[in-house]
Order: sequence, then structure tokens, then C-alpha cells
Amino acid sequence: MKIGIVGLGLIGGSLAKTYKSNSDNEIYGYDTNKPILDIAKMSGVIDGVLDVSKISVCDCIFIALYPKATIDYLEKNAQYISKNAIVIDTCGTKRKICETGFSIARQHGFVFAGGHPMAGKQNSGYKYSTSTLFKDAYMIVVPDSTDNIRALERIKKILEPLGFKHITITTAQKHDKMIAFTSQMAHIVSNAYIKSPTAKAHKGFSAGSYKDLTRVAYLNENMWTELFLENKDNLANELNLLIEQLYEYKKAIENNDDMKLKELLEQGKECKEEVDGR
Repeated sequence: MKIGIVGLGLIGGSLAKTYKSNSDNEIYGYDTNKPILDIAKMSGVIDGVLDVSKISVCDCIFIALYPKATIDYLEKNAQYISKNAIVIDTCGTKRKICETGFSIARQHGFVFAGGHPMAGKQNSGYKYSTSTLFKDAYMIVVPDSTDNIRALERIKKILEPLGFKHITITTAQKHDKMIAFTSQMAHIVSNAYIKSPTAKAHKGFSAGSYKDLTRVAYLNENMWTELFLENKDNLANELNLLIEQLYEYKKAIENNDDMKLKELLEQGKECKEEVDGR
């Protein structure tokens, strides 16, 4: 296949490197950062630049940009995309991009599917991209219709060389609701937690729990701001629930209420066991 990749950051760069390392597909890439584009070409990660002439021959195009930039790219380049092509984005939110992507795809005759590879690193950019980023990770796919079996099979075949452990098919609405809890909340909590003045003196007093909780505090503020605001309804709801729970712990501690505190801790432990097992 001929595969186009728009955006050669951590995700886009890893897509290119993975396809190149274990398949015979032709890979064409595009990035606004010309030095990155040149490096990818000179190192053989891409076979050429994804310009207008190459867009039209691609069997699949991955758009690995921020949400707004993804929509801009689709609006400007949809006219060049083959009617036989499948276009997959990699944004961390799905409702807005899928609504726009499905509409544009229907107008121009190609297939658009929302995509979200559940893989990443604390560092962003092509420099940190690898050919193993997606190995045994989960991939979320949001199709326009689950009735289009042929399109779903084509998407699975396209994704096969990337080494995902499992592909989850869902709706944009469910994706955004779940991601608010499993990903976005974790980044906000981690980012807020590290702001304590006590953090500056943690060395010698911290172990695994500190490292686990603060790992994703180091984030790309531009990308995550856009993602948080695109999913603000779901995220605000989860934050409200967390704040309510934290207030209960705070009250029990301030009131020296050992019975209530024990009850809250036991409830949390039971929830963890119910959700993930021991």
C-alpha cells in the first residue's frame, strides 16, 4: 500500500518508522518543520514528501496533528484524496473531528475513521518517535458506521503492521466520555499535584507512588489545552466528581473522624478490586 502520514511528531514519526521496519508499504510524509521532513527522508523513514501529487495515490492517510489542524488539513486537501482511500486521524478527542471528518468524507467519496492510539511518552516530537511505540498497545477506532464491514476490515488490515494488542470499535461520544476519565483526568491531577511547594524537597522521601502519580505532569501544554477544552463537558463532570470525593477525605481528616476515613479508604480499595482485580 501507499501510506501518507501528515505530521511527523511522536505519533506520526512512530507510524512511519513502524511501517518502514516491518512492511513493504511505500510511506509518504509531511511536516511543516522542513528539517524534520528532510531527516525522515534522508534516513529512509519516508520514501518521499506527501505533496498534492502523492495525496491522490495514497490508499491510506494518517493525520497526526492537533484537532484544529486536522480539520484544517482535511478541509484544504479533501479534494485531492482518492475515493478509494481511507483517512484516519490520531487525535485524543473524537466528537468534533469525527463530525467534520465524516461530513467531508461523504462529500468527497472517501472513508474517514476516527483513530486514537493509546500509546505515548512524556516527551513529544519526532526525536522521541520509535518503531515499537504501538507494540501491544490499544487502538481505538471510531467508524462512520459499524455496518460497513468492508471498510472495517480494510482498517484492521491497514493497522495490522503496527502491532496493536487490541482494536476497540466505539462511538465518538463514548470515546470522549471514557478518555476524560482514563487519560485527561490523570494528566490534570498529576499536573496539579506537582505544584505543591513540598515537591521541591521530595528527593530522598519519594518512591514509586510519587513517580507513578507525577509521570504525566510533564506534558505538551499546547496539545493538552486544546484537547481539554474540546472535551470540557465530560472533563468538568469527572473533575466535579473527584473534587466531591476529595472533600470527603479532607473533612474526615480535619475532624479526626477515623471511622469515616477508614470507610472512605475501604470503599476506594473495593472499587479498585472490582474494576481491576487485586
